[in-house]
Amino acid sequence: MQEELRHQIALTQIPQIGDIVAKKLLAHFHSASAVFKASKHELEHIPDIGTVRAAAILEFDDYEQVDKEIEYIAQYDIQPIFYTSAQYPKRLKHCADSPVMLYYKGNADLNAGRIVSIVGTRAPGDYGKTICAKLVEDLAAHNVMVVSGMAYGIDIIAHRQALLHGIPTIGVLAHGLDRIYPPQHKGTAMAMVENGGLLTEFLSETQPDKQHFPMRNRIVAGIADATIVVESGLKGGSLITADIANSYNKDVFAVPGRIGDPHAAGCNELIRTNQAMLITSATDLVQVMGWDHHHPSKVQADPQLGLFLTLDEAERHILTLFTGNDEKHIDQLRRESYLPGSQVASLVLKLEMQHVLRGLPGQKYQVIN
Repeated sequence: MQEELRHQIALTQIPQIGDIVAKKLLAHFHSASAVFKASKHELEHIPDIGTVRAAAILEFDDYEQVDKEIEYIAQYDIQPIFYTSAQYPKRLKHCADSPVMLYYKGNADLNAGRIVSIVGTRAPGDYGKTICAKLVEDLAAHNVMVVSGMAYGIDIIAHRQALLHGIPTIGVLAHGLDRIYPPQHKGTAMAMVENGGLLTEFLSETQPDKQHFPMRNRIVAGIADATIVVESGLKGGSLITADIANSYNKDVFAVPGRIGDPHAAGCNELIRTNQAMLITSATDLVQVMGWDHHHPSKVQADPQLGLFLTLDEAERHILTLFTGNDEKHIDQLRRESYLPGSQVASLVLKLEMQHVLRGLPGQKYQVIN
């Protein structure tokens, strides 16, 4: 297990290997350790790998940093969550560019039944502050977990209001877990670890550099069922998050504001261009999401747990692509698994025979609960 973790972290540190390519390697070899044990010939003949990337894998030797990180996460009780792990957030797993590795410190369930991301300007007006606080307060009655990015303004208001009302809240960081940025939010972050958590894709000692914030935003957008933009100008991280959420086919909501108010310009534009639904209260969100008719259940990471543990790694990989009772077309499973079509068909058939998956009309499949 330690060797596999070592190779999992190492895989994320190869400059030529991004998240999408790493998933292709995992689809072919099924584990990070197998990637590093592969021959030059095997690596070069995988689509999109070629000689340059194969050489980068074979020549990687920065295990001093990797071992230092393993010591750090053990010392501070940080949970490394790899893409193939059953603990990996299912909603995020469906996003093509999701991180291969996450680092998590907290006690909230990353596969909770209902998750909402709330984002907005770092310099909100009184209107935005009031609306954000009221939205979070009213969501408390609907068992919703709140996610944001720990930034000044709307982000930290959402986190603090969630804590005030006993709502689990996750802060997604644009740096390592050895620091909090901005440092003024350290007290809130410590409270979040007790009722929620802190999540990042970055190793310890990673600085909050400018390019890391858009990367952080894709996690904020991908881990939730819906994203709410409370106040935003025509440019900024909130609109980036909304755009990413739309690209993931997530629901996006925006709070309208006065015409001519620079704080409202971004939200009004999202609504005007049909990139977001207008929201005036938590009731609007709850009705659109269908959360007013039934109680949430955890997004299942391991349906039929006993049988799940007896499946091989490839079978478990297919099974973890399913969220709750959703239906998946065979082509969708091929895309999301990054496995060859023939292998997916074989795995699906085996899971059907083991009464784990149910075949539906139109080449669709569903987990048998």
